[in-house]
Amino acid sequence: MKILPINPGSTSTKVALYNRDTQIVSKNLAHSSEELSHYPSIVDQLDFRKDTILEFLKEAGIESPRHLDAAVGRGGLLRPLTGGVYAVNEVMKEELRSGRFGSHASNLGALIADLIAREGGIPAFIVDPIVVDELSPLARYSGIPEVPRRSIFHALNQKATAKKAAKELGKPYAECNFIIAHMGGGTTVGMHQKGRVVDVNNGLDGDGPFSIERAGTVPPGDWLRYILKHSDDPVGLTKMLTGCGGVVAYLGINDARQIESIIQAGLKGQRVSEGPDGAMCLEVIQALSYQIAKEICAQAAVVCGELDAVVLTGGVAYYDRVVEDITRRVSFLAPVMVYAGENELEALAGAVLEVLEGREQVREYQG
Repeated sequence: MKILPINPGSTSTKVALYNRDTQIVSKNLAHSSEELSHYPSIVDQLDFRKDTILEFLKEAGIESPRHLDAAVGRGGLLRPLTGGVYAVNEVMKEELRSGRFGSHASNLGALIADLIAREGGIPAFIVDPIVVDELSPLARYSGIPEVPRRSIFHALNQKATAKKAAKELGKPYAECNFIIAHMGGGTTVGMHQKGRVVDVNNGLDGDGPFSIERAGTVPPGDWLRYILKHSDDPVGLTKMLTGCGGVVAYLGINDARQIESIIQAGLKGQRVSEGPDGAMCLEVIQALSYQIAKEICAQAAVVCGELDAVVLTGGVAYYDRVVEDITRRVSFLAPVMVYAGENELEALAGAVLEVLEGREQVREYQG
């Protein structure tokens, strides 16, 4: 049973071939700025990206999509929906093509999967897009009626990681209470209550704790005054929130390994670059861990502290210093489990395998 998961990014497409739940091969298909410059919009890249994936399949010994059982793409910006596996349909494709809810490289996931599926006569799906919305009514309040809190987060990896943790504990996901912290370029901390993410920060807009490249929730009055002072640069303001905020804003570095090497040199009384010194790097990383830990503890209030586990995932979960600091601050709540990495291709393939084997129902996107 061969499954093709597809995860498009702004300058690359991550793709793999799975036989049931075993990865046969995977590849990060890089797309140069020169190649992408020929396409006026993200949607115009469709055929180009599809062709690179078909080449990948041939290299893997799959001459035609007819030899696949399913294609699955990372879900893009759609209307808010309940988590699960969705069949790609015409309504979904039209909304992704038009960018009705926003333009993002992830919008290509369903569209590419559909093109390949049509060539092979196989089904196409998406799984747990970033707009999964299972918030409780109380979680939607922001303090300003016209600006409700929104659910936009790392739904794919959070849901898949929660199910892994539940399996390790020997319980169904629908019977567990987890706080899942996905820590990467952006950080989202979700309260998974009995199989639903009832509260989570909006990672797309940089809400919540600051992260490697996002500012997090900043003091609103000071931020408003800053906006008024710099209103002639809306692009720059947006980048400060997402892309150029957080650790990057303080240190000018987004590589945790480089930051740790500077910290280690500083602890030995050495200096390895002209940039920030070891003491500054250490304090910023400690502040990052501190804010994530605070967000985790805040989420515990949602379920009155009745937790099965706190789960750390995402790329930053490979960083022992951060994991150890967060664990020290939150382990009084519940056991801390760590599943480092984003694991998105595995999550896509695993969810579709459950559908193909009849263990999961396919949902219909209504628009």
